[in-house]
Amino acid sequence: MNTLQIQLLLSLGIFLIAGLGIYFSKKAIHNYTIIKSIEINRRKVIVNLSLFIIYALSIILLSIIWAIDFKQLTVLFSSVFAILGIALFAQWSIFSNLTASVVLFFYHPVRIGDKIRILDNSFEWVGRVTDMTGFYFFMKTEKGENITLPNNLVIQKGIEILEAKSSINAGFFDDSEFE
Repeated sequence: MNTLQIQLLLSLGIFLIAGLGIYFSKKAIHNYTIIKSIEINRRKVIVNLSLFIIYALSIILLSIIWAIDFKQLTVLFSSVFAILGIALFAQWSIFSNLTASVVLFFYHPVRIGDKIRILDNSFEWVGRVTDMTGFYFFMKTEKGENITLPNNLVIQKGIEILEAKSSINAGFFDDSEFE
């Protein structure tokens, strides 16, 4: 076998592994969201983040296999990272909100439809969670106010779940036996 055939076989292997990784990660995230009764829009954010990681790793491996000149790539990546670093330093809250979204998705017990109290000395926020996206946490207070909070703020504040009557939980998973 010559070098070109080996590179083609390795590239095919990476495409196959990436495809399987995408399939299994989507399936695992779907099963997790069913078990934990997590809303579909929150699932989409996590699926997109996992796809980004798989694609990035595939591109890196393909560039190694095809022996791209790393001296030129180093200049390109350092320029791109310098621009991104400046942009992200100015917009650090974008990454902190996405990270907080992942933490809320996997580890926080609050769900859409739950009645909660956000523990803050300055404000008295009591209401129902109406939506959670990749960047924002939405709730409607008892007074009828619609409040939008960045996900990183929700992680920083304490949350008391007053009533866990999520419409999403009904029918999927009854956790009353664990209370």
